[in-house]
Amino acid sequence: MATRLMMLLGMIALCMSGVAGQYNYDEVLEKSILFYEAERSGDLPANNRIPYRGDSALGDQGNQGQDLTGGWYDAGDHVKFGFPMAFATTTLAWGILEFRDGYEAAGQYNLALDSIRWTLNYFLKAHVSDNEFYGQVGDANTDHAWWGRPEDMTMERPAWSISPSAPGSDLAAETAAALAAGYLVFRDLDAAFANNLLAHSRTLYDFALNNRGIYSQSISNAAGFYASSAYEDELAWGAAWLYRATGEQEYLDRAYEFGTTTNTAWAYDWNEKIVGYQLLLTTSAGQTDFLPRVENFLRNWFPGGSVQYTPLGLAWLAQWGPNRYAANAAFIALVSAKYNILASESEQFARSQIHYMLGDAGRSYVVGFGNNPPQQPHHRSSSCPDQPAECDWDEFNQPGPNYQILYGALVGGPDQNDQFEDLRSDYVRNEVATDYNAGFQGAVAALRAIQLRDGK
Repeated sequence: MATRLMMLLGMIALCMSGVAGQYNYDEVLEKSILFYEAERSGDLPANNRIPYRGDSALGDQGNQGQDLTGGWYDAGDHVKFGFPMAFATTTLAWGILEFRDGYEAAGQYNLALDSIRWTLNYFLKAHVSDNEFYGQVGDANTDHAWWGRPEDMTMERPAWSISPSAPGSDLAAETAAALAAGYLVFRDLDAAFANNLLAHSRTLYDFALNNRGIYSQSISNAAGFYASSAYEDELAWGAAWLYRATGEQEYLDRAYEFGTTTNTAWAYDWNEKIVGYQLLLTTSAGQTDFLPRVENFLRNWFPGGSVQYTPLGLAWLAQWGPNRYAANAAFIALVSAKYNILASESEQFARSQIHYMLGDAGRSYVVGFGNNPPQQPHHRSSSCPDQPAECDWDEFNQPGPNYQILYGALVGGPDQNDQFEDLRSDYVRNEVATDYNAGFQGAVAALRAIQLRDGK
């Protein structure tokens, strides 16, 4: 009760001080997409908009020499972790599908398409045969022991795949979801590309279904960073997306086989897709069996639910990346609101969470945006001075701002008392990641779409 009162008083004080209010969603969307461009690996296009980034990791290849260039670096490091990359791509594609009008109003729709096309093309490369998919490039331990530009990397970058003898149903089915969602985004824009995505999605889903296993037990190098807890949710999630893409009953049957109508999700994130498929099947397939679980999830996140709140109003689930969890929940809430699921409460909740991150708590948590944004994100390439100056652990340890501005990146966030220190060394609160921005960006596009709806 005391915490709720503190939160209410804090929000009242912020509103009276004029800190709380409207934000330029167009600018936020523009900068979030720039963040994803800053995370690109491989041969960058001629229209690269990140001046401090160049071609990198051009030797990334599979064990038989397959081309594995491209994709995104995961966070402040230079590993290409396929599992969170696929989740981020699926979530971004979902946001583009649901809130295209928000992207278009911001003038960012085509750039958003380019953003996910980059990883979708990488997944096509990584799917080297029907029953083999490369899920990681770069040794995470070796990578994390080095600080510098990706353009300057010289260490070996091994690659790991899943196969019938080293299965990864979760990774394969999440990637199938990303490809199916990508098909839906591009089918009326680039039919040949879209049809290729759908064909690979089907094959990857069959591979996931017929070769059961947890990917991080097969790719052990990922286990210390993105260990998966189960694969059933991804099998339901991938099936739900394939059902939306094809309307084929087989996929709906699979979604019911592996999904749950009785369990309420803890979160929506790279590891847990339960509320994702529950909401997708409710909204796009009319499967009302899942609706009570979606509503329970939302109520858990609303004020007064099971998720605790900071005094200034962040729904704070966990120490590592609380902004990410709240932003993802806000995205789920805004998709729900679009389909009239607890619409008023969902919009109010989501707006409060995104606005907290944009500045309602007295500071911005988005690099290069708003009042007092983070200046020292835990991120290698943006910490480096312009080339050809050297970049190493001296830049990590220097006390000033990063030399480059990592526009649009959402940092991990504060502790449960709204305390936050902008330190490059704090990879818990001040790191960035491609999965952190995915739900956040979709939620901002949704808020922009709501402005259009309301004539603002």
